[in-house]
Amino acid sequence: MPGLVNDIEEHRAIRDSVAKIAARYGADYFLRRGREGGHIDELWDELGSAGLLGVHLPVEHGGGGGGMAEAVVVVEELAAHGMPMLIWVISPAIVGSVLAAHASEEMKREWLPGIADGSRKVAFGITEPDAGSNSHEVSTTARADGDGWVISGQKYYISAIDQAEALLLVCRDADHSTPEKKRLSIFLVPTDAPGLSIQEIPTSIVSPDKQFTVFLDEVRVGPEALVGTAGNGLRQVFTGLNPERILVGAICGGVGRYAISKAVDYANGRQVWGVPIGQHQGVAHRLADCHMKVEVGRLATMHSAREFDEGRSASGEAANIAKYVASEAALEALDQAIQTHGGNGLAHEYGLSEMWFVTRLMRTAPVSREMVLNFVAQTSLGLPRSY
Repeated sequence: MPGLVNDIEEHRAIRDSVAKIAARYGADYFLRRGREGGHIDELWDELGSAGLLGVHLPVEHGGGGGGMAEAVVVVEELAAHGMPMLIWVISPAIVGSVLAAHASEEMKREWLPGIADGSRKVAFGITEPDAGSNSHEVSTTARADGDGWVISGQKYYISAIDQAEALLLVCRDADHSTPEKKRLSIFLVPTDAPGLSIQEIPTSIVSPDKQFTVFLDEVRVGPEALVGTAGNGLRQVFTGLNPERILVGAICGGVGRYAISKAVDYANGRQVWGVPIGQHQGVAHRLADCHMKVEVGRLATMHSAREFDEGRSASGEAANIAKYVASEAALEALDQAIQTHGGNGLAHEYGLSEMWFVTRLMRTAPVSREMVLNFVAQTSLGLPRSY
């Protein structure tokens, strides 16, 4: 289906490569693994071998040397084939971006090639039960102990840690914090470290990427686990948070394309009273409206990726706007696609209803729509802070 986002030649090649691989597996494969609690190792490995997991990572560390614009193409195209892949956003995008920007050369050499080719996965731990959207209130604490640290606390809604061999962990740094100023540090912690345990959170989300609570009970790490500079973690972590928002926009753009494509096919084929239901304006106009909103979200997402890649100061605003607009559009498009299918919209064979909750999640994560509105009101419009 044609859209407003015009790919450059390189992007068309990436999109075609993703589409060919995704088509061989299909949306049913992704949904089946999600229902069964399985993983998508075969698809992941093939994407990695094709260089489609590290397109944005440095060439010298096994990546493709591109940026967020290239990552958007990959993630969106996967979602457009019914594969909204959270682990892509977490391991290559968030973790890969933070390590590429702030890790030591030794840590980059050890981890980035594996992240780029898919042979290594790393989860990301920042969310906590009591901190909400306020990263300043992270309570998981790292205390200096000899030449390393001891970490204790709890993280919540940590995606896909069961698939990962390490966790990029955001902690309050006890030795750099004061009662007036809380400082954060980031550590790369093995998931098999003594004292680290996980518990799955049962949710309605049908996805191979499950959600977990992570418990850290006196977990010891050495000096090699520190990422970047101790006490400077908040600034460092935003290297990964803006890509996260951008690629959630990409997932939503893909879901919107997937939903509308399925609805259009059904509306053209399903006949009532002798004509296709798509001939009725009550169906056609709603789908046209959703299509336009999805395209606006895709444009906003690609714009935010280019702003980020060019290092512009407005990239944070653009990333938040993209995430907001794209997630709202995707949810509306999916709802209308289900409505267009009537009762069949809830049947497993049509692959729509099971995408509802993962798409609804994007309204809340990685930052809620309300916090995006707060950010835009305060930062973009200069209105008084409301919280």
